[in-house]
Amino acid sequence: MTRAGSGSRAPIGVFDSGLGGLTVVRALMARMPHESFLYFGDTARVPYGPKSPETIRRYSREITTYLRDEGVKAVVVACNTATAHALSMLRDELSIPVIGVVEPGARAAAEATRTRRVGVIGTAGTIGSGAYERAIHTRRPDVQVVARACPLFVPLVEEGWLDTPATRLIAREYLSPLSDDGIDTLVLGCTHYPLLQSVIAEAMGSSVQLVDSADAAAAETAAVLCKAGLAAAESARPTSRFIASDAPEQFLRAGQRFLGAAIERVETVTLG
Repeated sequence: MTRAGSGSRAPIGVFDSGLGGLTVVRALMARMPHESFLYFGDTARVPYGPKSPETIRRYSREITTYLRDEGVKAVVVACNTATAHALSMLRDELSIPVIGVVEPGARAAAEATRTRRVGVIGTAGTIGSGAYERAIHTRRPDVQVVARACPLFVPLVEEGWLDTPATRLIAREYLSPLSDDGIDTLVLGCTHYPLLQSVIAEAMGSSVQLVDSADAAAAETAAVLCKAGLAAAESARPTSRFIASDAPEQFLRAGQRFLGAAIERVETVTLG
């Protein structure tokens, strides 16, 4: 078995509270087609959004310990809520690179805004943490950030209701206050939200630029691996493993919607 730190041939570990992080894997694969991946979806304990920071940190430590022991060369925390509450701890505890989704998404939004008014949508846990506001203000203190939790978006995506009258109605209800605030940039601060991008774009209008944190995190991961000398060679033959902590059949059925490609096999590993 390949161990952590064994070099460029090792896989990149990615974890999320469930299926949503597969949108991050999709972005990573598009940017780094020669890399191998080990994905862990904590489907037994989803959702993370309403849980306490202490609980999220415990879950994150358990998962990253497993990924480290499986020999990953880096960890991408695909979950926005886990990034907000556990990223600093994980970076302190692990000797391999750890990349989150909040900082790259915040940086992209700070660079994109023209009016200095940025919106952020996410789970209650992500919005309540204030992580995006802090990260954006680190880059541009003059930017006004308007944040809003959109908790119904996740179950809508999980049900496959990506573009229905009910979904459009809920999107308008959530997003109209952000439109009224005059934002010109909106951060999709949850891994599920890219699947609702067309509905969100319709609700916000063409003058608002959407920032997908998955794409920004993929770019950052590529840069980090290159700088650390851990990028896979172009001759590498990539492989992918997908692991769920519960309900692997559901993961297998719904995973393709998030990943954009068929998943042939899902392993089950129970933690905690």
